[in-house]
Amino acid sequence: NLRAEDFRLDEEGQPQQLQSLGEPGKTPIELALLFDVSGSVRERFEFEKVAAVRFLREVLKPSDHVTVFSIGFDPKVVSERSVSLEKVAEGLKRLEPTKEGTAFFDTVVKAARYLTDHAEAGSRRVIVVISDGEDNQSEGFRLADAQRELQRSDTLFYAINPSGPSIRLNKISTRGHNGMVTLANDTGGGAFLPEQDVDLERVFKQIAAELQAQYLLGYYSSNETNDGKYRRIKIQLPKQPALRIRARQGYYAPKD
Repeated sequence: NLRAEDFRLDEEGQPQQLQSLGEPGKTPIELALLFDVSGSVRERFEFEKVAAVRFLREVLKPSDHVTVFSIGFDPKVVSERSVSLEKVAEGLKRLEPTKEGTAFFDTVVKAARYLTDHAEAGSRRVIVVISDGEDNQSEGFRLADAQRELQRSDTLFYAINPSGPSIRLNKISTRGHNGMVTLANDTGGGAFLPEQDVDLERVFKQIAAELQAQYLLGYYSSNETNDGKYRRIKIQLPKQPALRIRARQGYYAPKD
């Protein structure tokens, strides 16, 4: 029951005039589902595919589009942008785990750019990744590049790591998961580490609920300089400080 006037938003320390952009449940979603097919995530592979289809059936409306990418030796589109859940489900069924490496950051960057090029104006752009985040194959991009592309494309990033508690066994696994946490925090999304199959279902339901119930706020920046620089934003609820806010941390200004 919050309104736009309940929020305070500062850009680089300067307060901005907020306005509401509409109801989240009625705003079209442009979703990219990134599915890790590399050898490090084989154990729950079939269950993950089934759970992903259930998630899409729950969250997507007839006007929403979804594209499926595989994360392997290189980024691949395995199901082209579509409003048909049946086509998407068929694409997911064809996915098989491989012994390939993991071009994680290359795939995140490609998906963010794909959403920029194909998403309809006014839609909410969302990437949901099922991966351990361990990158050993990307040739062109690293974490900082993925951060930049997600911000430029105005995309929410959600990560589901199927590895469970085993990530604590080595530094590579921990670093991979922490990278996904960083991308989620930057964009206002979330990073999850389900321990069992039942937890995976719960995580998908939580993401679906969030996408249907977010507050959408917008403003015209008081800084009209088109310098292409990154601008940090901070959002608060001055009258209700006990409430916790999860939101994107900033954006890139347009450049002349």
